[in-house]
Amino acid sequence: MIYIVLSIICSVTVAVLLKLAKRYQINIIQAVTVNYLTALLLCFLFFKPDLNVITAASPWPIYLGLAVLLPTIFLFLAASVKRLGIVKTDIAQRLSLFIPILAAYFIFKEDFNQLKFIGLAVGFPAIVLTFLRKTDGESNSKNWVFPIIVFFGFGVIDVLFKQIALHKELPYTTSLFIVFCLAFLVSLVIVIIMVIRRKTKLQLVNVVCGLILGLFNFGNILFYLKAHKAFATNPSTVFAAMNLGVIVVGTIIGIVVFKERLSKLNYFGIVLAISAVILITLSQIYVI
Repeated sequence: MIYIVLSIICSVTVAVLLKLAKRYQINIIQAVTVNYLTALLLCFLFFKPDLNVITAASPWPIYLGLAVLLPTIFLFLAASVKRLGIVKTDIAQRLSLFIPILAAYFIFKEDFNQLKFIGLAVGFPAIVLTFLRKTDGESNSKNWVFPIIVFFGFGVIDVLFKQIALHKELPYTTSLFIVFCLAFLVSLVIVIIMVIRRKTKLQLVNVVCGLILGLFNFGNILFYLKAHKAFATNPSTVFAAMNLGVIVVGTIIGIVVFKERLSKLNYFGIVLAISAVILITLSQIYVI
């Protein structure tokens, strides 16, 4: 259980660091670039990926898709945390699990039971109610964009990672290393272009933040994989504990530490989000 707790702590810490980025004038794209460099170095040290198994037949289109999506969605994640706070952004990220579930039903033709349908039915109003905010219409509509992109972005990323996992001839950690390498290169190109155009300057504080961000980002992945290994016969336990843990801990930190304001409808949305995760988890255990 300690691995699940550590994974939750790492995940929420990433959101906290992004929340603090504005206060300390951190350049997010520079920090994200160093984050992926840190993650791939740690991936190399801990997982020791076998690069000899990578060939032209490897799923390069998926690798490239993830290489572009990961840093891009990370930027929207930072913008969402900045504009709407940790609570709503964490819920958007966690409820993105609906995207691979819908893909499984409509694209991969998997069978669904009643609990999974009910979980999806509960989850969608949870998203709407959680994001509702009492502001003027134009401002509110602009703020909605960021968590919605986070929701769909992480959902697509999850689908792509699941597709990588289907390639049994390739160790998952080796594919992860390749994805981190490519994501780092994409981020680095963006930073170089911005520096050449003089839209940003390289600063040490961004490197330090990126190192810390990469450490916790990788820690989240490492402990999540270790938790699945420890609970190999009961993966739904990890699934439920991780998603519920991040929502609950993120909500507590957002409200207590950062004084984020939530309406009664937002709180109701959080309750629905937790209910949806529980129902979807139960659907993996029981068949109705």
